[in-house]
Amino acid sequence: MSPRFAHITGWGMAVPDKVLTNDDLVKMVDTNDDWIISRTGVRERRIAGSDQSTASLASDAAMRALEVANVHPGDLDMIILSTSTPEYIFPATACLVQDQIGAGKAGAFDLLAACTGFLYALNLGSQAIKSNGAENILIIGSETLSRVVNWKDRNTCILFGDGAGAFVLQASDEPGGILSAVLRSDGSGGDLLSVPGGGSRHPASMQTLYDGLHYIQMNGRGVFRFATRVMAEATQQTVESAQLTMDDIQLLIPHQANQRIIEAAARRLDYPMEQVMVNVDRYGNTSTASIPIATVEALEQGRLKPGDNTVMVAFGSGLTWGAVLVQWSGPIPFQRKVSPRKVRWFARTRSLLARLRRRIEGLLWGSE
Repeated sequence: MSPRFAHITGWGMAVPDKVLTNDDLVKMVDTNDDWIISRTGVRERRIAGSDQSTASLASDAAMRALEVANVHPGDLDMIILSTSTPEYIFPATACLVQDQIGAGKAGAFDLLAACTGFLYALNLGSQAIKSNGAENILIIGSETLSRVVNWKDRNTCILFGDGAGAFVLQASDEPGGILSAVLRSDGSGGDLLSVPGGGSRHPASMQTLYDGLHYIQMNGRGVFRFATRVMAEATQQTVESAQLTMDDIQLLIPHQANQRIIEAAARRLDYPMEQVMVNVDRYGNTSTASIPIATVEALEQGRLKPGDNTVMVAFGSGLTWGAVLVQWSGPIPFQRKVSPRKVRWFARTRSLLARLRRRIEGLLWGSE
């Protein structure tokens, strides 16, 4: 049997329209623009409106990725959604997206590995394709971190923003696509970055609300030291795993957590910042959505072309970290253009009919 390869053939992003600048934050907490920029590099971030959620942003990014790939939602075999801010504890947000985009035959599940989650999902999807388990997979990273930020804590509220990004993975006999990956974790550092409340350890109660346990808690110095070390290590390891060197890498796409962390990782790698994609200044830290959003913008800027090798590297709560090396290819040539957005209207109708059917079944069975 000839080897199969998993190629990224579609990409899309969705961010809220509302922009929260550093000057806006000055009116909310004791901080200033110079202090924020010097410590984080963030100038502004996007904030989800009351009519937006992790699922709605994910669905918008997914539709754009499907359009680029020219893949019908009904042809998707799997949807993997990485998020730290799901709609609910259950059902999975991925299932809500499956319903919204009309992916009728796709299995769907959420993956939680914080800011590294998108890379975990990307590697998981590529392995499913390489093992003949799927042909078309949708990978999504989506967050509404503004909903779990303490807007009175100047150490964390300055960092985070909302947004979503998505890739379409497709099987191909052509070499390329996902070449190698390194995924790591260390639970001993779980307390460095967490949202303690709302789980089985600290169920929601008046006390957890009073103690602020439903907000992001972060040890900034500990995270900084950890991140600068593992970002460089994971990059080197995944490049070596593909039997390449950093000279073979045209673009580094790091998790957009902090400008200083990105620059420190580049110095450790002795890699030029001119070849590092950075947009943390405009979106802040969007967690698992940051890498796909940065990738979309790199493509729009012409910084990533077919045949280029790029390393995507991230770290996050858990602690987790990892890197994925991709030989970029782009959409698979097609003969007939499909219209994923038209399917979305039918998806709403199908969803309503499915709900109606269950209601009727409940009435019939309830009368027996």
